[in-house]
Amino acid sequence: MSRSDEPGFWEERYRAGRMPWDAGGVPVALQRFLAADLTRGRVLIPGCGSGYEVAAFVAAGWIVDAIDFSPAAVARARQSLGPHGACVREGDFFAEPGPARCDLIYERTFLCSLPPERWPEYAARMAALLRPGGRLVGLFYYGVEPEPPPYPLTDGSARAQLGEAFERVESRPVPAAQSLPLYAGAERWEIWRRRPA
Repeated sequence: MSRSDEPGFWEERYRAGRMPWDAGGVPVALQRFLAADLTRGRVLIPGCGSGYEVAAFVAAGWIVDAIDFSPAAVARARQSLGPHGACVREGDFFAEPGPARCDLIYERTFLCSLPPERWPEYAARMAALLRPGGRLVGLFYYGVEPEPPPYPLTDGSARAQLGEAFERVESRPVPAAQSLPLYAGAERWEIWRRRPA
């Protein structure tokens, strides 16, 4: 049986249409962020899945690099994104050379898909890819999950994994009505700023 940090786990689910994490659109929290935040630059979207957020970032003026290691997810994203599908590539986020240092990395369901033993690798990779002062932003899953994945954070685990390289500058609950049933009442919109190297 595939683990959730292996392509086969996701490939099987995308091909079967079993995607309870797929929001079918751009989260309200991200829409509000893009409307209010006037900075622009290079954004990376790891584990981009169906890629809804790609078009939102492009429309807001960002240079987008999105990656997923499920061929079915990449095909789905490219088909739905039309000309913006060129922003999506297939590959292993942890193994491939990253893009030029990013100004922003967008998180949604990527960290919570990874078993906790891989979280230090996630934190190190995010720190390496973001320029000092760059931001890791998005929806983070907190709470308790008796049968993961998804693997939820706690305040302690978030600080332990990200606190050395990042400073949390915003954390607010996402209304349950703006989450999928899988995450309702357990998501937070957060912004983590990369500390000086």
